[in-house]
Amino acid sequence: MIVTGYAASRTHKLTPGQKEASRVLAVGRAPVEDGFAHLKNWRILTKLRTNPVRATQLLRALFVLTNIEIDR
Repeated sequence: MIVTGYAASRTHKLTPGQKEASRVLAVGRAPVEDGFAHLKNWRILTKLRTNPVRATQLLRALFVLTNIEIDR
């Protein structure tokens, strides 16, 4: 199941509940999108065409490094 936010148009304004639901979804999605942006900038995703176990270890290490960098 894919969960998406609500979209407003000129003729269809969002209710306060729809606005809040879209905001909550965006808040939850932002860290994930930021993490993938870091991986793309480091061009690490090009090296993931290897053993899935190695890829999992590599991604875990990168997320640890990302969290350390964010906390600084």
